[in-house]
Amino acid sequence: MEQLKSESTEKEFLGVVGKSVTRVDAWDKVTGRAQYIDDIPFPGCWYGGTVRSDVPRGKIVGIRQDPSFDWSKVVFVTAKDLPGPNEVAMVRCDMPILAEDIVNYVSEPIALVAAPTKALLKAALKAVKVEIEPLEPVLSIEEALEGKNVIWGDDNVLAKFEVKRGDVDEAFKEADIIIEETYRTGHQEQLYLEPQGMVALPRDGGGVEVVGSLQCPYYIHGAMTHALNLPPDKVVIKQAVTGGGFGGKEDFPSLLAIHAAVLALKVKRPVKIIYDRAEDMVSTTKRHPSRIRHRTGVKKDGTIVAQDIDLILDGGAYTTLSIVVLQRSLLHATGCYNIPNARILARAVATNTPPNGAFRGFGAPQSIFAMERQMDKIARTLGLSPIEVRRKNLLKSGDAFPFGQRVEDDGARLVFERALAISEYERKRAEYSKDQGPKKRGIGVSLFLHGGGFTGSGEQRINGKIKLRLTGDEVELYVSNVDMGQGAATVLAQIAAQGLKIPFEKVRYCPPDTSKAPDSGPTVASRTTMIVGKIVLRGTEKLIGRLKEHVSRYFDVSLEDIAYENGVFLENGMPLADFFDIARRIEGESGSLEVMGNYVHPQGLSWDDEKCQGDAYQGYAWGANVLEVEVDTDTWEVRPLRDTVVVDVGTAINPLLAVGQVEGGSLQGLGYGYLEVIEMEGGRYRNNRLSNYAIPTSVDCPDFFVELMEIPCSRGAFGAKGLGEMPLNGGGPAVAAAIEHATGLFANRLPVTGEVLTALEQKGDERRS
Repeated sequence: MEQLKSESTEKEFLGVVGKSVTRVDAWDKVTGRAQYIDDIPFPGCWYGGTVRSDVPRGKIVGIRQDPSFDWSKVVFVTAKDLPGPNEVAMVRCDMPILAEDIVNYVSEPIALVAAPTKALLKAALKAVKVEIEPLEPVLSIEEALEGKNVIWGDDNVLAKFEVKRGDVDEAFKEADIIIEETYRTGHQEQLYLEPQGMVALPRDGGGVEVVGSLQCPYYIHGAMTHALNLPPDKVVIKQAVTGGGFGGKEDFPSLLAIHAAVLALKVKRPVKIIYDRAEDMVSTTKRHPSRIRHRTGVKKDGTIVAQDIDLILDGGAYTTLSIVVLQRSLLHATGCYNIPNARILARAVATNTPPNGAFRGFGAPQSIFAMERQMDKIARTLGLSPIEVRRKNLLKSGDAFPFGQRVEDDGARLVFERALAISEYERKRAEYSKDQGPKKRGIGVSLFLHGGGFTGSGEQRINGKIKLRLTGDEVELYVSNVDMGQGAATVLAQIAAQGLKIPFEKVRYCPPDTSKAPDSGPTVASRTTMIVGKIVLRGTEKLIGRLKEHVSRYFDVSLEDIAYENGVFLENGMPLADFFDIARRIEGESGSLEVMGNYVHPQGLSWDDEKCQGDAYQGYAWGANVLEVEVDTDTWEVRPLRDTVVVDVGTAINPLLAVGQVEGGSLQGLGYGYLEVIEMEGGRYRNNRLSNYAIPTSVDCPDFFVELMEIPCSRGAFGAKGLGEMPLNGGGPAVAAAIEHATGLFANRLPVTGEVLTALEQKGDERRS
């Protein structure tokens, strides 16, 4: 029997899951070594720009190029020059790459220009005039439903879903009182630190490579092969260091990448398109505005017997991801409560406004705001405490959502009661209810949840894969899931290291590159840690199995007699060699060893896409938010003071990163709740810069108290649940509830601005609650 030297047989593997290891990208970012897309030099690179519509709806009469400009110095592209179909492949192919005959929103791309210098590009863009004959636009949900002008399909409805449970009409007859209210939410801008940016490079032998700031390499890959009529091996997508996404770099980069690639293939040299902040804000997707009508039948003690919900999202001019955003909004519409009889109609409509798309929370913040406010309205109407009404109706283990999925834990109750206790909610509510001066304090609560992974059969359709490549000194991890600031590179490496029982430093996360990494799915839907992490674990099991085969051969030992513990292979308890002893031996013989990890759908979960019934998600994360605010009733200035957030995240792979996600998402939710106003006039965004779009700064940041509760989910990596989106879901309703407690004014829309409060006060709505 041959012996290999082992240096670690006596060391116990202590593991890294559950530890706050330092982010793998920390030092590059704090020292400035990290290169974002506009930092990367591309020799011979030209610059691309976009000619856009300045009307919300109209017929293109002509595109005039100023004859005094020397057009031989630049490249000019319109729809007729496109090499393939004029459509961006997404969930539905209804959005053109460049408008051809009709424009449907302000800022819609009509033509592209590439020039060797930024100055020449600017001059060329100014030398293009598009003649558009205006048509009457559809600018609101109400106008879309009215159908006077049909701009999409037969009725302006982009998507429609319906869920029913029980007999709603009969249950309403048993209610002591029926409470109705309409809730509205506005747009929200992702406002990632780094604007959209892409560089396209023609490849030797044909094809194109795109490097950019992005979330979903394979989304772009699919859209590019479709638009350019290229085989998959002729298109390569690489992620540059990405300065934030929040969903804004999920769908939109496909359009931008195609624009850059079309220009690069025509120029036959690299072309870079980097938006400045103003262009980014007026032309990219936002959170869907909503109108949600609740009709709830309740008993006098606050028990809900029936609920009828009409949920409408404004999708903008084209579908983008509205179908799946709407579906998630529908499935979260009853929040954390057991509704025995429910009817939910959900629709997304088209308007002549810029398309709305993915945003952290993905439709859940809108519907959870409406549900939580309705719970407060029930309490207000019946003269009950908001806490009492929630306790009466909380989901518990074994209860079912209206779409049929059973709840598997008591997470909603546990996070709720813990948040109330550590925030001292009852004491402070009584204290703040006493007479105060013009600066009044209030306290509000919200409960929220988020399903982890793609809805229903989505993960089966993706069928995600990962690759592990073993060298003599490290394990390389290849996935298509990007790190855009949330820490995916660190967390996935921790999962791989734990699965392989090797030091964390020995796992290297490789930036996504479609020529090297398999499609593990997009970095969306709170799926990276939970779902992709599980695929990584399966890959580690396969790699260990392959290594055991080599150990069996090297030592002439039966496979059945080989065990693997603490990074060491053993025969009947006796050490043979450690992990990297074997790795070096394999590399010397046959080079690097590669294995794939594959998605396996959990047993017992089923989903009916047509009926929207069944097991929608593989696990639910739960959260409770208790927010304290101060409201100046002279100026209506709102100041968050303290935010207590308790969240169940399953197993926290990296607690420090998890807390950071909770704080960041919560703050984003607070901004959605009272600060972030997007004003529109004639279908045009009026806010196109940081000076007129307010987001929370450090001055607006409350004192956070975050507690991670861990109720493991067997379907996630080491019990992890999805986390990235959930914290945003609770901010809006908590803000509105706290303001209501401080002022007595019941706000039914977000954001709750001074103008909203002034209007409520003038209506005589004030009543201490």
